Amino acid sequence: MYEIDFKQPCKIHFTGIGGISMSSFAELLHSMGFTITGSDWHESKITRHLESLGIPVVYEQVEENITEDIALVVYTAAVKSTNPELTQAEALGIPTMERAKMVGQIMKNYSSAIAVSGTHGKTTTTSMVSHIFLEADLDPTISVGGILPAIGGNIRIGHSEHFITEACEYTNSFLQFFPTVGIILNIEEDHMDFFKDLADIRHSFREFAKKIPAHGTLIINADIENYTEITKNLSCKVLTYALENKEADFTADNISYNETGCGSFDAIVNKKKSGHFSLNVTGAHNISNALACLCLASLYGIGETTIQNAMTAFHGTNRRFEYKGEKNGFTIIDDYAHHPTEIAATLTSAKRYPHKTLWCAFQPHTYTRTRAFLKDFAKSLSLADKIILADIYAAREKDPGDISSLSVKEELEKLGKEVYYFPDFEEIQKFILKNLVHGDLLITMGAGNIVEIGEALLKD
Repeated sequence: MYEIDFKQPCKIHFTGIGGISMSSFAELLHSMGFTITGSDWHESKITRHLESLGIPVVYEQVEENITEDIALVVYTAAVKSTNPELTQAEALGIPTMERAKMVGQIMKNYSSAIAVSGTHGKTTTTSMVSHIFLEADLDPTISVGGILPAIGGNIRIGHSEHFITEACEYTNSFLQFFPTVGIILNIEEDHMDFFKDLADIRHSFREFAKKIPAHGTLIINADIENYTEITKNLSCKVLTYALENKEADFTADNISYNETGCGSFDAIVNKKKSGHFSLNVTGAHNISNALACLCLASLYGIGETTIQNAMTAFHGTNRRFEYKGEKNGFTIIDDYAHHPTEIAATLTSAKRYPHKTLWCAFQPHTYTRTRAFLKDFAKSLSLADKIILADIYAAREKDPGDISSLSVKEELEKLGKEVYYFPDFEEIQKFILKNLVHGDLLITMGAGNIVEIGEALLKD
């Protein structure tokens, strides 16, 4: 396998450079002295930012983009082997590398490499960790799968031994990483277009845990069912945290929520009280995420005051229970939730937020996920008072013809819910303007482009 020589920067081309992760590592390598080029299909804020740094971006993927002076072509798992840039690289004998392998090689340059994994909560927890490290003046390099206001984007280039990143299980990407500290937030069924079943997913997380060296640490949520199957016989140190399992190293007590659903709690470390913390993000799931951060902070000797200052400053990342504004007296909040567990957590948080009627405008993400969790989606969405459904966001998939948002609608109607479906965003916007009243709360929800509905309403 091709090994990047970080002492001898070369020219690297990124196929799909506009992706949230690809762009951040393109910028990081650019800062290290590498000559970076890239291609994507559409111009965006991200690609314009890269161009402002002097990184040329071509808005088509054709053979001509791959020239003989390129030493390496990096691509994402979504790029097919028939992509013209990859076939041209092969024809010219230029090595190609999937994004996750590149990230793994970058991680080897840091003696303190922190990888945050889990089915849900990676971006929020990575961002929370980042706030703590910044507050502690540890000057970390950060790559986060969202836009974090504290760093003005999705990448921060530090000058210390600390590297913080998300570690996604899809296509087993995180098995290409080399963390010294790994965090496992939760393990549930997801990405069933790749994994066979939950046992297959658990196996991957076990392999991720085994990659942590003997001098490293695994931080794991002890509320994960049979979590010891993941941790048994590891050579590294293991720290546990949990909301329910009071035998964990870090737990929470005296939990309360303010008028907007943000939690406060006493941290219990080895069954002794160790400080009180208040969050500016909503829900019990974020108290759990905060406990993971407390575990990590303990490894680095970061004090309680520093942690609380960081948590006070952390108001979340874009598209994570993000307040968008008010229209005609109703509030619009946007959230990235696209898995039944995430939906339930978000809507449970929303119930604590001031409102008359809780509306959820939901866009299912991928056909395989919608089919696999059809009844679970209905159960989670039923936490809202009224539901509006958009068409399924296909992402990387083709319409199989046997599953649609109408399937979700049918399941919700079986639960006695008031639910509406519209095939396009314009109809949804008209319906919202006609039916939502002063004091209502609208959550636009999904991993696709459903955010555009709230933004369009606020522009009118």
